[in-house]
Formats: sequence, C-alpha cells, structure tokens
Amino acid sequence: MNRIITIYHGSKDVIETPIFHGGKKDNDYGYGFYCTENIELAKEWSCTSPEADGVANGYSLDMRDLKVLDLADKKYSILNWMAILIHNRKFDIRSEVAKMACRFLDDNYYIDTELFDVVIGYRADDSYFTFAKDFVNNVISLRKLEEAMSLGELGKQVVVVSEKAFAALRFIGFESASRGIYFAKRNTRDENARSLYLESIRNGKTVLDDVYILDIMRKAEGNGR
Repeated sequence: MNRIITIYHGSKDVIETPIFHGGKKDNDYGYGFYCTENIELAKEWSCTSPEADGVANGYSLDMRDLKVLDLADKKYSILNWMAILIHNRKFDIRSEVAKMACRFLDDNYYIDTELFDVVIGYRADDSYFTFAKDFVNNVISLRKLEEAMSLGELGKQVVVVSEKAFAALRFIGFESASRGIYFAKRNTRDENARSLYLESIRNGKTVLDDVYILDIMRKAEGNGR
C-alpha cells in the first residue's frame, strides 16, 4: 500500500506518542492502537461517559512498506472477522451450538493479526458484539449478520499492530470533543443500530437460501474437513 493516511484515536487524554502493546490484549484485534479515518467517530469513541470530555488525537501513518490485513478485501469474508473477534474478545458462551461454532470459526477462519503491521476491519461496539453472539448461537443467518454490520455506519477501524507501524506514526495534533455533544451521539448511534437490528434484521424475513452457522459447519463436515 503506497500512501500516507490520516487517522484519529479517541481518548480522554492527548497521546503524542502511542505505546506499543500499551492497550488491552482482549480488544477486537488483540494488542494495537485503535483508530479511524473519521474524526467525528473518534470524538464519539472518546466520550465514554457523560462526566468527561474527550480528545480526538490525529496522526499521519506512512503505509508504505507496511504489511496490511484489510478484512474488506474480497479474499476474506465476514467469517474471518468473526473468528478474529472470537479469538480475542471475551464471549459469554453458554449454548453448545455457540461453543461448537466458536471452535469451528477459530479452527477454520482465524487469521493471526500479529503477522501484520496494520489491520483494517469492523469495529465491534456493544451492539455489534450482540450481532456476533446471535450469529454463533444460530439465531441469525450469515446474510443477516452481513446486513447488521452496516447498521450505525461505524465505518472501519485502522489498527496499528506492529512496532514497525508504531514507528511510522506521526502525531499531528488533536481536537477536543464535548461530552455534551459526543456522548449523546455515541449513545444515539448504538441505540439506532440496536433498534434497526431488532426490527428489520433479527426479526425480519428469513429466505429459503439463508445460511446459518450450523449449515456452514455441516457442509464443512460433509466435505471431509
């Protein structure tokens, strides 16, 4: 990828020098510095409570010579994203179907993000995490999961993963985010996504060719996996 991009990280603090492995391991893509190319989204993500303002930190990232895992690439599917999410995030898995589904996705679709410098993919906000859990519980089909991921217009995360990528970051400044504006925007986006999901997707029409996680696992077994 031969370009320099501008990305933003939402935080309560100004972060001029991001620290490699300074965050939590159980984020969507494991250790990394989680950013977006949309400054308005970064401001929303920075305001996690009604009591504190946030900051959208801006950086230039030289993508030249970096190895990028772009999960929007046609060679990948939403199942790869699901497998990575399951591998890194803490799931409350109770049903036997969900346990089987998580093992299956991890065994067959997981991609080790630590082999890359930068990862680009969906962000699993609370509502989106619910969609993922419904899928592994065989509640919604693959088609419905793909439709659900477009709700709320969250866009994609750009996650700086490797030391090489951290070294390619350059701080370019920050903008403040008022909690009175952006905490409300954050909540409204999440509530709208949940409402649309329940109304038009989870409880929406099922078609004959809908494929569920159990169907995917049965087909894999039938093909001699």
